Amino acid sequence: MFKWDVVHGGKAPPRGASVGPLERLSWGRTLGLGAQHVVAMFGATFVFPVVMGLDPNLAIMFSGICTIIFLLIVQNRVPSYLGTSAAFVAAVAAIREQGGDSAHVTGAILVGGLVLALIGVIIHIGGARIIHKVLPPAVTGAVIMLIGFNLAPVVAGTYWHQDQWVALATATFMVLAAVLLPGFWSRIAVFLALVFGYVISWLADLLFGEITSVLPDSGGEAVPHPRVSWDEVATADWIGLPSGTLADGVPVIHAPSFSLTFILLVLPGVIALVAENTGHVKAVAEMTGEDLDPYMGRAIGADGIATALASAFGGSPTTTYAENIGVMGTTRVYSTAAYYAAALVAILLGLCPKFGAVINAVPGGVLGGITIVLYGMIGLVGAKIWVENRVDFGNPVNLIGLAAGLIAGIGGVSLSFSEHFELGGIALGTILVIVYFHLVKGRGQKPGSAEEVTQNP
Repeated sequence: MFKWDVVHGGKAPPRGASVGPLERLSWGRTLGLGAQHVVAMFGATFVFPVVMGLDPNLAIMFSGICTIIFLLIVQNRVPSYLGTSAAFVAAVAAIREQGGDSAHVTGAILVGGLVLALIGVIIHIGGARIIHKVLPPAVTGAVIMLIGFNLAPVVAGTYWHQDQWVALATATFMVLAAVLLPGFWSRIAVFLALVFGYVISWLADLLFGEITSVLPDSGGEAVPHPRVSWDEVATADWIGLPSGTLADGVPVIHAPSFSLTFILLVLPGVIALVAENTGHVKAVAEMTGEDLDPYMGRAIGADGIATALASAFGGSPTTTYAENIGVMGTTRVYSTAAYYAAALVAILLGLCPKFGAVINAVPGGVLGGITIVLYGMIGLVGAKIWVENRVDFGNPVNLIGLAAGLIAGIGGVSLSFSEHFELGGIALGTILVIVYFHLVKGRGQKPGSAEEVTQNP
């Protein structure tokens, strides 16, 4: 299991050559590649716990632990890193709006992880075709789109107004960095935007003094405050387990609580994770030239187990990361040994409370600039799925079958069943997308239509 063949004399592969999942370079180069993978995943892995109100240090530590678990389950055949997932961010915002705390958040996500693990088992037994039958591209694209666009009010209502000019500058920098910088640098645009935003916030404090704006814990009142405050950084230990309390008073490491209403809110995120993992496994298969379909169910199930494990201790949900797949595409090194190295580095970072305090001190304006781009990207991934799979919106099955669910999910429409139970937002939107689509699919179509081609791969 932990044996890799050394290739290319342990040196960087020559032009046109590659390093397979069960191969490696020298341990020194492998550690360097591992550190590169940590930098690639770092920005999004810490941003999403922060916006969900969970602890980023714990998330980074569990990202390392969960990556090791993932690699063991897929028998080192699918090189991937498990960072924090954005699939549940909108559901978490809805849970908190309805009075749930961090324990309710992690409890709901834990159940979502177990559901994802069960889906992985079903796919492993029945084959990957099950995904395409139940969740065709038209449906998965719609669900991911409504998840991303449902987050727009979070940016506007929580982060942007804390420092609109820093937010605008950070967003502008991130867009330019992601598109104009070469290779690896473009893949760490989130991390670079974080550093950029931190620096200009610090400079703004020096030049203009404190800013007066509404903070999440200021009760709706605008209060004067520094953009960057490292008071907690100065008192944090260098070595130790993530500790303390979250903003809502729940301990960082805590036992989850369970509520059926909140669980229903997170289940649409499971669909996004199925689509995400499927796409990533296919991408890795194309790069490595290996048939990874037999490992599709293992990969999806492994992500579910990892998400459930992390949530059981108060951590964040996980998913395979496109950022790290991009690094592999650039370096042509697909060695799973590099991912074990990355996992160990992440675990060490998670065991440094001072590092976590630096993350927690990220100014709200910086988060506003980063999330306004990230959340939009999540929504547009849904459109990307439609385009890549040639979903035909001239066909009323797609056009009308998805319409109601999208508006319900993005617009926050709700359906009350009793005084204490209602479905709304993403949960209701996802149900309507799936039910309406399958209700009309195959009805009133001519044989060989574009719909049959695009929805039955």
